[in-house]
Amino acid sequence: MSVLLTDGSDAAIAGHSWPTFSGSAPRVQGWLGAFQVSWQQSNPIDLELCTRCNACVKACPEGAISLAYQIDLDACRSHRECVAACGAVAAIDFDRADKDRGAEFDLVFDLSDTPLLRMHQLPQGYFAPGADEAAAALAAMQMLELVGTFSKPRFFQYKESICAHSRSKQPGCNACIDICSAEAISSAGDHIKVSPQLCAGCGACTTVCPSGALTYAWPRASDFGERLRTMLATYARAGGTRPALLLHSDEEGSALVRELGQLAAAGAARGVPARVLPLPVHHVASVGLDLWLAAVAYGAVDVAVLATGCEAPQYLDALAEQMTFAQAIIDGLGYSGIKLHLLRVRDAAELDRELQRFVATAAAGGAAGTAILPAASFHVAAAKRETLDFAITHLARHAPTPQDHIALPQGAPFGAIEIDTDKCTLCMACVGACPESALSDNPSSPQLRFTESNCVQCGLCVHTCPEQALSLQPRLALGASARQARVINEAQPYHCIKCQKPFGTLQMVENMVSKLAGHGAFSGNIDRLRMCPDCRVIDMMQPDKEVSIFEVKRQ
Repeated sequence: MSVLLTDGSDAAIAGHSWPTFSGSAPRVQGWLGAFQVSWQQSNPIDLELCTRCNACVKACPEGAISLAYQIDLDACRSHRECVAACGAVAAIDFDRADKDRGAEFDLVFDLSDTPLLRMHQLPQGYFAPGADEAAAALAAMQMLELVGTFSKPRFFQYKESICAHSRSKQPGCNACIDICSAEAISSAGDHIKVSPQLCAGCGACTTVCPSGALTYAWPRASDFGERLRTMLATYARAGGTRPALLLHSDEEGSALVRELGQLAAAGAARGVPARVLPLPVHHVASVGLDLWLAAVAYGAVDVAVLATGCEAPQYLDALAEQMTFAQAIIDGLGYSGIKLHLLRVRDAAELDRELQRFVATAAAGGAAGTAILPAASFHVAAAKRETLDFAITHLARHAPTPQDHIALPQGAPFGAIEIDTDKCTLCMACVGACPESALSDNPSSPQLRFTESNCVQCGLCVHTCPEQALSLQPRLALGASARQARVINEAQPYHCIKCQKPFGTLQMVENMVSKLAGHGAFSGNIDRLRMCPDCRVIDMMQPDKEVSIFEVKRQ
C-alpha cells in the first residue's frame, strides 16, 4: 500500500509502515490493475525519504517545520539550514516543489470528500466512499478481497465499416460517446475507440447505435431473443392472453421483484400481475428498439422496462427517446392496444403501484389492434438492422391500418434524404461519406441514387455536401420500394470539347467555370476547364501560343 496525503497536517500519522507521499492536485486515470496516479509535489520535504529524525525541526530558525514534516513556505525565510541538517538523506529539496510526480497502482482508495473521478460508472478497482465512514470501512473490506488474477469479459463487438461516427473529419453520430457512463468510448478519427477495461457492460451504446456497428457480445442479442421467443410461446401454449413483458436488471431489478413477491405473500402488496412476465437482463439499457419490437412481434402486448434509480440519468433519457420511436411505429400501424412503458421506481411498494397502474390502463384501453397479430416465427439476428427489418415487416404485414410511410420524431434511426436539385452538382461527395451505402452513384450515368432502408439518419451526407443541398427527413418507409435504389437527382452529362468523352455534368462544369474563370492558372485558357483531365494535360503541354525550343534553335 502507498499513501498520498493531500493535506500536509496528516503527515505526522503516516509513519514508515508504508510508502508515503505528499502533494496536491491529484489526478487518476486507468482501470483495475493499471491506474495512473499523478500529483504535484507541493512541499520541499519528500515524506518517502524523510526518516522523522527531527533534525530539520530543530535547525529551522523560523519554526516553519512542525512534526507534520512539511515546511510552511509562508513562514520560511530560505535560510536552508534544514537542508544542511538533513544531510545525506536529502529528503529536503526546495527545487522539488511544484514538480509533477506519478506512479502506477492496481487499486485506488480515494478518501477525498469529492471523488476525483466523477463519471456515473466508476472503473473497477476504484473506490470513493466520500465522507461516509461506514462506506469507507465497507470499501476497505472489499479491497482486501481484490487479490489475484481477474478475467474481464468483453461485452461489445465493433464493426467499424458501418460506423457513422465521422468521415473525412466531418461530424456524424456521437450517440455512443455521449451516453457511455463509464467514459469508455472516445473518438478515434473517423471511427470510435472503446476501452474494454473500462466498459462495464451496460449495453447502452448498442441501444442508441443507429447502424448496429456496436453490438452486445455477452450475452448476444440472438441468445436473448431466443429466451424472449420461448417465454412468450410457452405462455401462449399455456392459455395465457395479452402478455406483458417486464424487463429488469439482474441485480437491483431482481431484488425489487423478489421483495414485491414477499410483500404480496404477506398480504402487504398485490404483487406482480398474472399476465406480467418478468425477464432479467444484464442491464436494462442493453435492450432497445430492435428487441422491444421483436417482443411485440412475438406476441407481447405491453413491454415495460424497470428503472430502479441506479441507472445513469442519460440512460433513462435514451430509453425514453427510443421508446417514442418504437411507439410511433406501433401507433402508426394501428396497434392501439400495444404500449411500451418506462417504469421509474425506488422501492417495492412503488413498483407494485406502477405495475397495477399500467395493467389497469391497458385493460381500460381494451385489446384493440392486438388480436389480429399472430406470433412471428423469425429469430433475432446478430445484426440490429436485420432484426428491426424482420420485426417491422411482420408488424406491417398484419397492421390494422397499413401505411406506406410513418412520420417519426427527430433523431429516429430511419428516414429519407431531401435534396435541393437546383443546388446539387452531383459531385458525389455524399456517396463517399455514407457508411451505410444508402447513397450511391451510377457508373454509367450522372445519377445520385438513394436506398431508404439503409439510411440511419447520421447526417454525414448533410455535413459533407459542399453545396448544402441535403437535409434529413425522419420517417419509416414500408414495402419493397424502401429496399430499392431510387434516383433522387440526375443531370445531363458534359462532354469534353476536344475528345467528346463525358467527364462530368453540365451544371458541375458550368459552376466550375464561373468560380475559376479569374484564377491565374486558367487565365486566358478557360476552355481547359471544359476538357477532360487527359485533354487538359495535353493542352497544357502543347500550348499553341507559346514558342517551342525547336523554333528558337531554327531561328
